[in-house]
Amino acid sequence: MTTQAIALDDLLTTADPAVWEITTSGPGPQGRLPLTAEMLLERPSGDIFGLTQNAGMGWAPHELGRPQFLMLGTNGGIRAPDGTPIALGYHTGHWEIGLLMHAAADELRALECLPFAAFCSDPCDGRTQGTVGMMDSLAYRNDAAQIFRRLIRSLPTRRGVLGVATCDKGLPATMMALASMRDLPCVLVPGGVTLPPRDGEDAGKVQSIGARFAHGELTLDQAADLGCRACGSPGGGCQFLGTAATSQVVGEALGLSLPHSALAPSGQPIWIDMARRSARALVALARRGLAMRDIVTDAAIRNAMAVHAAFGGSTNLLLHVPAIAHAAGLRRPTVDDWIEINRRVPRLVDTLPNGPHPTVRAFLAGGVPEVMLHLRRLGLLDERVLTVAGEPLGRLLDWWEGSERRRILRERLRSADGIAPDDVIMDPERARTRGLTSTVTFPRGNLAPEGSVIKSTAIDPSVVDADGVYRKVGAARVFTRERDAIAAIKNRGPEGLKAGDVLVLACRGPLGAGMEEIYQITAALKHLSWGKHVAVVTDARFSGVSTGACIGHVGPEALAGGPIGRVRDGDRIRIVVDRHRLEGAVDLVGEGEREFGAEEGARVLAARPPRPALAPDPELPADTRLWAALQQVGGGTWGGCVYDVDAIVKAIERGR
Repeated sequence: MTTQAIALDDLLTTADPAVWEITTSGPGPQGRLPLTAEMLLERPSGDIFGLTQNAGMGWAPHELGRPQFLMLGTNGGIRAPDGTPIALGYHTGHWEIGLLMHAAADELRALECLPFAAFCSDPCDGRTQGTVGMMDSLAYRNDAAQIFRRLIRSLPTRRGVLGVATCDKGLPATMMALASMRDLPCVLVPGGVTLPPRDGEDAGKVQSIGARFAHGELTLDQAADLGCRACGSPGGGCQFLGTAATSQVVGEALGLSLPHSALAPSGQPIWIDMARRSARALVALARRGLAMRDIVTDAAIRNAMAVHAAFGGSTNLLLHVPAIAHAAGLRRPTVDDWIEINRRVPRLVDTLPNGPHPTVRAFLAGGVPEVMLHLRRLGLLDERVLTVAGEPLGRLLDWWEGSERRRILRERLRSADGIAPDDVIMDPERARTRGLTSTVTFPRGNLAPEGSVIKSTAIDPSVVDADGVYRKVGAARVFTRERDAIAAIKNRGPEGLKAGDVLVLACRGPLGAGMEEIYQITAALKHLSWGKHVAVVTDARFSGVSTGACIGHVGPEALAGGPIGRVRDGDRIRIVVDRHRLEGAVDLVGEGEREFGAEEGARVLAARPPRPALAPDPELPADTRLWAALQQVGGGTWGGCVYDVDAIVKAIERGR
């Protein structure tokens, strides 16, 4: 950055004489509004003024009577026509979204409709890892959903809505907004994925270069090189099945997207084509009088949960799926519902971070419809549900099975990467033979009486016993600030974290820190040679790319009186996770020299006062504090961190 001072005169004056040539009136658009006497007599003045504004923006007046459709996008940054950046976005996920919206708008215009576009961008969870910005991340989802709903209602003349989004918070927010529009047709356009580098690390692994450098496992040159080229293309969500990719999968499984939309490679013709066809689908829904209440149903929610389990998706969707169900006015799935689904549904997809394949290979192997074919054969899907294609799911799967699209793309995977499609998306027998296990387990115990979650399929197999059970007893290293925990991981001295420890990070749930995502910690442990011998227990949450023996969403959180807030350094913590039966427990079983069982541990915890340092993070923004208080009344973490307005109003009235 230049150190040359900017003079005050450069701020206050200009050398360009053209700025003084100011026009004070204009001729206005040529033509006439398509008004009728009935419109002037019966329609709200806002409808008429809207036509004036439309003409003022330059749309041909004779076309203003066309049916109007709204596109909502999470665009970020400013791109030149050739794709070079004029101003950067926050992440690759929203960098190319505008191209999808442009293609969709062209299609709407070709169908003699009038497209509108509005935007609410989204943050990057990778960019805010380990920073104060992470305290805004989950709360932002609710804010964005609210903005999208307000934007939809603020265009009263729209006939339907096209949502275009990609990443961790913008996409769940978009789905929440669309699902809440019960009487409108809506279609979701997932923004796709970025490509992996031909020679390098994916965007998940590369986030651990700091910890690996600190332990001498990378040189400075290696870190600089790997960090530069982790993204093989400029647009799309990260290459692994994290929250961004899983949200795309869940959106399609809900029936909100056209078949085989999720995980398309950003910027490529097949991706653009999907946007055009999605616009076409929206118009077709409107013409048939089909709306969200016909598509987002309890059965669709169950289908989405089954597909989530089969993909081995991000645990963050345990927050987002209940929120989508709540927005749609449906019953929110409970912990027991998730347990039941994950016990019935086998994992069939072998992608990063749990397997070797980037998400673009899952797309080429058949994506969501390919997985659904296997689930249909197992009797695990409701094929009667309606999708935005306007047809029941069963009919679409019949089409997919014999489609040219399926044949061509699966062959493309073989020819381009030398990978067999059935090694990426497997049938149940092959998945069992390859050792794929179900995705998540929900441990309870005296440290998590309301439950917790672990991506049990991602525990390093070398620390799992032959019977498929992970067993660990270790000494607690307790932290209430993420920065202190990551400093202990990077510390190579006697105060540093070491193999065998149980890292307990408390006070980082919604009330403490906005339920921050601690991938900085889990990535470091995943990619350090000794990290598999450390377990994590926290009331925070994890990135969708997190792996390892990491137990999150511990409830109640420390600041809600949870026993995790009473753990002391040196306490003996026992963790048991059965990856086959999907059962688990996390318990205090010793203090000092004394060892005891789980029941005695519960009594010990109940008799202890909370740790003196328990308090909301001093940097927790007021906006997030308000979100945390409201979502706690609305059902908390296991209710999806939503605003249950009826419950909030009742609580306020009781307080009065």
